[in-house]
Amino acid sequence: MKSIFRHEIPYGDSSVLLFEAIRDMPEAIWLDSGKPISDKGSADIISSCPDVMIETRGNESTITSELGHRTSQEDPFVLANELLEPLLPIEPNHQDLPFVGGLLGYFGYDLGRRLIDIPSIASSVTELPDMRIGRFLWALVVNHDAKKSEIVFHENCSERLKTDVISRLTKAAAKTSLDIRSRFKLKQPFKPTLARSEYADAIAKIKDYISKGDCYQTNFTQHFSTTYDGDLWPAYLALRESLPSPFSAYWKWPDQAVLCISPERFLKVSNNSSGDALQAETKPIKGTVPRGQSLLEDEQSATALFNSPKDRAENLMIVDLLRNDLSKNCRPGSVKVPHLFAVESFANVHHLVSTVTGELSQNSSPIDLLRDCFPGGSITGAPKRRAMQIIEQLEPVRRSVYCGSIGYVSANNQMDTNIAIRTVVASGSRLHCWGGGGIVADSEAESEFEESMAKIRLLLETLEKFASP
Repeated sequence: MKSIFRHEIPYGDSSVLLFEAIRDMPEAIWLDSGKPISDKGSADIISSCPDVMIETRGNESTITSELGHRTSQEDPFVLANELLEPLLPIEPNHQDLPFVGGLLGYFGYDLGRRLIDIPSIASSVTELPDMRIGRFLWALVVNHDAKKSEIVFHENCSERLKTDVISRLTKAAAKTSLDIRSRFKLKQPFKPTLARSEYADAIAKIKDYISKGDCYQTNFTQHFSTTYDGDLWPAYLALRESLPSPFSAYWKWPDQAVLCISPERFLKVSNNSSGDALQAETKPIKGTVPRGQSLLEDEQSATALFNSPKDRAENLMIVDLLRNDLSKNCRPGSVKVPHLFAVESFANVHHLVSTVTGELSQNSSPIDLLRDCFPGGSITGAPKRRAMQIIEQLEPVRRSVYCGSIGYVSANNQMDTNIAIRTVVASGSRLHCWGGGGIVADSEAESEFEESMAKIRLLLETLEKFASP
């Protein structure tokens, strides 16, 4: 059994100062609950200094450690399982922790090309790998429900790193103010890749595919880009202030970065209430309306979303797809839908959210579940393979990290991952972001365009406040 060392520090409802204390360390990463601005998140996970990294591009993965580099053509999810194995098994008395050491990083949308046969048409506009994950041997876990902050070290973590981390975070926990000296500047506003007429043409083509029976729904997205100078940290802080979201993330490495403020969970694996099995959960979002300008208008907007036949149908299609995806790794008869068509409200929009659960089979791991559900049905459409083929045909730019999944897989069999929407990707001197939605038979191009913009307008406007005069 592998042992875990836990070191408690004073709890605070914001983890900004804590991440600031370690963000200069190699591969510093923050899985951000959005607290205290968001009322939905539950835990922050902060870490750095992985002992192994895997980057996948196309059919080749590069594994980097202190021993050097090696390449592999193996399935990236198999490599992820292999990366986790040396940390197992964990002492059983740490199941209350979401993360005790394990994998942190992202599985980009384009990693789906390794799993689902789609053509290669769209161009790539970033240099980011399709998958980028590391094996992290320590983490700060801030449990906002329990109001508890603990630094957690796997026994494989070096004493030198342990001492450095405890020192940094103990000092940071005593601070009360943040002094951001770095600067960020957008060189010009974001520009769309597609013209408005091209967007409308793509929607018409998707509806034609639907009418011919090719698919029931296709998720179509628009791409926006610009250039920037400076440090992305102030930009991320501004985004989490404007759009606090429970499945956010910040990860910066040399001339590349991911800034994610996602409201959507993809897959969570945790102990069930009796502790004798692992519970899987997915919470797809399908159906979105802007927030109202007044309280009455806002309530009317939420009610209209809840009662919308189109949005309910759109949501139900993806619920059915995810029920099928979960059943590949869950015990027969255990997959259920405890919540269907719940309205959840965020700073800029109301979303229609459903919950699908299942009990993980004894012979399936969390990574097996992730692989067989990837990419998430809420950002592909149904059926998944045909929808992805249509996406590849109609979207001129590859999605990169966007619509993939960011999160953790812990050595104690816990996992939590998001759908990487509301996500900004930095590559070199350029920033990229996307916005989209599900297209169904009765979709109208104008309303779909407005819905997709409602999702990211506040994101764009927040960053454009940093634009040069």
